Amino acid sequence: MKIALMDSGAGLLAAAAAVRRLRPDAGLVLSCDPDGMPWGPRTPADLTERALAVARNAAAHKPDALIVACNTASVHALPTLRAELEPDLPVIGTVPAIKPAAAGGGPVAIWATPATTGSPYQRGLIQAFAADIDVAEVPCPGLADAVETADDAAIAAAVAAAAALTPPDVRTVVLGCTHYELVADRIREALQRPEGPALTLLGSAEAVAAQALRRIDAQPAPAATPSGELTVILSGRTAALPEAALAYEEGRLLSGIPATGEPAAAGPAY
Repeated sequence: MKIALMDSGAGLLAAAAAVRRLRPDAGLVLSCDPDGMPWGPRTPADLTERALAVARNAAAHKPDALIVACNTASVHALPTLRAELEPDLPVIGTVPAIKPAAAGGGPVAIWATPATTGSPYQRGLIQAFAADIDVAEVPCPGLADAVETADDAAIAAAVAAAAALTPPDVRTVVLGCTHYELVADRIREALQRPEGPALTLLGSAEAVAAQALRRIDAQPAPAATPSGELTVILSGRTAALPEAALAYEEGRLLSGIPATGEPAAAGPAY
């Protein structure tokens, strides 16, 4: 079994680690676009072109499924990716976990990139699934870039700035960018009030990993013998896992160093 994942950069690490936990015997193909990132400021047409190139690089390795581990690419490029690659290669997209967050009641905060915050897409999800609860849209300028480079000081500053914009009574936080799942523990630490109820963080990694297995009629087998097979493609070039990835437990897990942290709770995949 071989599962491919794509993103502009390190945001795919969380979903890749989730796949490895569910099926340690599966080979992984990680296809990123460091030459073209960030994707968020690009036009939909430009982003789709970049995403297609990254997907084709992954598809060349004959995976059984492709996870689009990027919220922005899923919004703008998923139909094009599926039109080209399916049915031969199942393509699994990612959406913010607004629906399950709303199901638990409010108030809810959605941490997302500035380009996504307030966008018609995000507002549409809020209207469809969370119209009856209090939802705070929290822009997180610089957080994805800081996570990408594992810049500790920049991560701390961006998390603190977003935390200051988050209402104090929020009980659930939707991580609306896959990069944010890599620093879920730091987000929780910044927001959790000692006297308050436990904060729930909702990401997408666990859900997309499980959906990828369902799409290829595979069952979770966490006790399977690890394969250790990992292929990394950086803007079309086969390479080693970037050093910055090893700053995160997910990256260390993929490199064979066991991770010990708890992932964010799972949001939806489609």
